[in-house]
Amino acid sequence: MRLQLALNVSDLEAAVDFYSRMFATEPARRRPGYANFAIDEPPLKLVLFEAADDASDPAGCCGAGGTINHLGVETENADQVVDAERRLTGAGLEPTVVGDTMCCYATKTETWVTDPDGARWEWYVRTGDSEVLENVVVASR
Repeated sequence: MRLQLALNVSDLEAAVDFYSRMFATEPARRRPGYANFAIDEPPLKLVLFEAADDASDPAGCCGAGGTINHLGVETENADQVVDAERRLTGAGLEPTVVGDTMCCYATKTETWVTDPDGARWEWYVRTGDSEVLENVVVASR
């Protein structure tokens, strides 16, 4: 497993350049308005979403540059996502149901939970590629 940090950035090219130099690695994936890094040391999935130039946000995903989009835990398999959802529920938290989704140019199995201040946490495993940025639920488990 590794932690995920998803940031909204105002200039994707500048952010990719900065984080490439900071972590001495290039993005693992690039798409319009999107980049992600699979960093080995420290173990981190860093995701960058380019903030919309105006108030419109067709993907419904991106806040102002320099803000956290969401946090997450990338797991190795779907069973770990199901286990996390079960553990979170048992701890009195209210995660979403585990679902198979298309989001952020990937297919995933995921569940979400929100902290008291509204920070969103995603527990997920990437299962494949997609050409969809918006979050689309394919099936609930």
